[in-house]
Amino acid sequence: MSNCYQRVTPMGIAAMLIVAPLGAGAQTASTSSLAAWPTKAIRCIIPTAPGGGSDQIVRLMGQRFTQAWGQQVVVDHRPGAGMTIGIDIAAKSTPDGHTIVVVNPSHAINATLMSKLPYDPVRDLAAVTTLATQPYAMVFTQSFPPKNVKELIAAAKAKPRELVFVSSGPGSASHLAGEMFVGMAGIEMTHIPYRGTGSLMPDLIAGRVPMIINPLLAVINQVNAGRLRLIAVTSSKRVGTLPDIPTLAESVPGYEAMSWYAMLVPAKTPPAVIQKLHAETVRALKSPEIVDILAKAGTDPVGNSPAEAEAFLKLEITRWGNVIKQAKVRID
Repeated sequence: MSNCYQRVTPMGIAAMLIVAPLGAGAQTASTSSLAAWPTKAIRCIIPTAPGGGSDQIVRLMGQRFTQAWGQQVVVDHRPGAGMTIGIDIAAKSTPDGHTIVVVNPSHAINATLMSKLPYDPVRDLAAVTTLATQPYAMVFTQSFPPKNVKELIAAAKAKPRELVFVSSGPGSASHLAGEMFVGMAGIEMTHIPYRGTGSLMPDLIAGRVPMIINPLLAVINQVNAGRLRLIAVTSSKRVGTLPDIPTLAESVPGYEAMSWYAMLVPAKTPPAVIQKLHAETVRALKSPEIVDILAKAGTDPVGNSPAEAEAFLKLEITRWGNVIKQAKVRID
């Protein structure tokens, strides 16, 4: 799939293309064409910078969609403002099924974290499906002295606030997962936010910053390449394909956090189109190739119904809202 991608400046229409550049036929689809959907290229908005877990799962899905429908899939990275820029663009797009957006827990987090959103996270978007769930991973740089979670806790207690953890942005899921760890471990660390996983990875690999708790899918390639050390996962049980990696709960009892990816479309997208998109997405998620790739990253495909995905998102809004209130996280 790497040969199918072309990177373009994020300020343009598309920051990354799957399969081929957007060609002719980008005119607005008429209502009469919905039965033959898709009638033109599908625009997939990723509201984060290139290089994260959303990027990787969309790569897996994009070629399947093109093979099934004969239409290109254009991936449009629109990072910024805690994902709200890209999500707002998606929410306000024509509801004809030719614009989709792939979100992660930050979408649920923002419902509580941000007092004023330019869209309603439930009313203005319709769920297609939850694509996958996965634990977060605590990873250290190769030069960071602690060898495990207990050594990290001891080092942090010896030097309060001197140790640093980074995140993909203020108020992001990786930020809150870090705050949960700090609070439950009874330690003090300094948080340094970046603008997306892609922007922090060079500093993390080089050892300029020591650690992060980030979705496993977003860091597993660097772990497998020996550039980062996988210390623990945040699921309640060890990951089947990584049996030697402990859970954070083994050192910090009760700690559990799961990441996820969900596919949404603008509200008022015709139900028949949503069902067609859902059916092909679920078919792709069940393919042996995708199941195998995700499993190696400790990621489980989901493919639930639109109604189930909608209910899941509402539960996540409540769950992360409680974390935000307990950790007293604020975005000024």
